[in-house]
Amino acid sequence: MNLRNIYDSRRIWKIALIAVSLILAAVFLLISNRLVKDLAKQERERMEIWADATKELAAMANEPIDDENGDMMPMAMNNVDFVFSIIERNHTIPVLLVDANDSILQYRNFRLPEPIDSMNMLTLSPRNRAYLQEKLNLLKKSTNKIEINIDKHTKQYLYYEDSTVLRRLAYYPYIQLGVLLLFLAIAYFALISVKKAEQNKVWVGLSKETAHQLGTPISSLMAWTQMLESMGVDKEIVSDMDKDVHRLSVIADRFSKIGSMPDKELTFINEAVTQALAYMSSRIPKRVNLTINLDEEHNCGVMLCQSLFEWVMENLTKNAVDAMGGEGSIDITVTSFDDYAEILVKDTGKGIPRKNFKTVFNPGFTTKKRGWGLGLTLVKRIIEEYHGGHIYVKESEIGKGTTFCIELPCMK
Repeated sequence: MNLRNIYDSRRIWKIALIAVSLILAAVFLLISNRLVKDLAKQERERMEIWADATKELAAMANEPIDDENGDMMPMAMNNVDFVFSIIERNHTIPVLLVDANDSILQYRNFRLPEPIDSMNMLTLSPRNRAYLQEKLNLLKKSTNKIEINIDKHTKQYLYYEDSTVLRRLAYYPYIQLGVLLLFLAIAYFALISVKKAEQNKVWVGLSKETAHQLGTPISSLMAWTQMLESMGVDKEIVSDMDKDVHRLSVIADRFSKIGSMPDKELTFINEAVTQALAYMSSRIPKRVNLTINLDEEHNCGVMLCQSLFEWVMENLTKNAVDAMGGEGSIDITVTSFDDYAEILVKDTGKGIPRKNFKTVFNPGFTTKKRGWGLGLTLVKRIIEEYHGGHIYVKESEIGKGTTFCIELPCMK
């Protein structure tokens, strides 16, 4: 099947926009993740310094630092103060210092569930102790661990969480990515809406202009048929010409209704379908068998613009004939339910690939060598926008045929 779509160029720019967006998002995430890793590395280096300070403080506690008079030497005092300052300057990274038996010796920067009076582990409430123990169990499963060798026989372990800033920064790229994708989605749909509005204006203008241009020659043809009849031309020939002129008038009326909400009347669905197919039934090829199956027991009323509904049925019938190459069967089945009427148009044509079930209704989609690919687009617009119904490809199989389904709301 040769597929021709005059909107392929628009598809290309859509794909290009999505591709560029994905590339930008990937680059942004890569840079942000690299930044997070660098900050995590810096925090680990800070924790290693903290661990060294803890080790140094423990070593000082085991060495004499008094002079001959029993006073602390100034150099030693400075060293102790410096080590303490290193430990005290950590205000952001939650830290647990434990011994080899996993007993917590020291903690910093954790938000305990109950208020505390001091940092002494011995004065902590049972609830706070349980909270810190739970934190320790979680941190033991992470890689944020530093071993501190106090001496040959003593080891301590420092566990730490990522700082609040680092944790927030780790989520920040994904938040920005979400905002970026949301912005792109809004921009995309806004652009689609603008394009659709432009297409609608073109369609409406083209339809109105077509109806206007047809009006003058139709009026002339009507006058000519009257003149031919007065000149004694065969009445049968004049009658056939009248039918064709009337047909042109109906077509012009259809085009004039595009772009504005048409007047609708309550019509029984069986009669509406029968009347809509009356014109086509005598004009399809003889090798095409057209069958209409009506639901005689149930015949719900629907609000219809009959002329536009006839356009829908004629388009579907013509497409079916083209799909079958002028030879095959078209079965039209009408069923009335409580809330809606269903019309199935089934042919024995070439079939439609499943991937094209929705795109067949797009403007420009056609499998024919000639034509603009607007028939099914008009059909969808008439059914869904003007009649509040729904039309879709119910089923299709390549080489066996296609079934279109129309659903119209019933009046109660």
